[in-house]
Amino acid sequence: MNKNDSVEIRDQILRQVLPDVAFDGWNWSAVELAARQAGYDAGVASQVFPGKMKDVLDGFADLADREMLQALEGVDPNDLRIRERVRTALMARFEWLLPHREALRLSSQFWLAPTRKPRAVKIVWRSADRIWDWAGDTAKDYNRYTKRGLLSGILVSTMLVFLNDESETLDNTKAFLDRRIENVMQLGKVLHSCKRASS
Repeated sequence: MNKNDSVEIRDQILRQVLPDVAFDGWNWSAVELAARQAGYDAGVASQVFPGKMKDVLDGFADLADREMLQALEGVDPNDLRIRERVRTALMARFEWLLPHREALRLSSQFWLAPTRKPRAVKIVWRSADRIWDWAGDTAKDYNRYTKRGLLSGILVSTMLVFLNDESETLDNTKAFLDRRIENVMQLGKVLHSCKRASS
């Protein structure tokens, strides 16, 4: 099984299990059942998710990233300011996740376990990296890591608001995201000024 086949099978299983997560939670038995419902032998689930639930929830985040990028295909980031690029990408991700908000909530709870946090950090970083790549960032120095670290913080904090946003058009999420981006932009200006003053 090559990598592309594996990703396609993972996606099919995830799409099959996602509607039931809000009722049954994330559990391995449901994943195996979803594999059978998707037309595969239950053992295929172990082949494409060898790390069991860690790989399943990693795959869920990866699917959300790729759906975000697909939604952005018609958007030219060059037409937007930097902050608008970040906002547009994050909202595309949240809008795809909206029908799966309970799945996201349960996934977030899963990653809170201390032994799982290192992988959770890598998953959030991957999302931030993909957003900055789409936004056109080509930095190779420390700025690359600073930008992704800051965006990781924005992503996590805004996700917490999103999970509790009962507004019909995610107005609370959008407003919070705008404030967070503005805070980070102002911080960036201050740090840049300090760097220039010390040089």
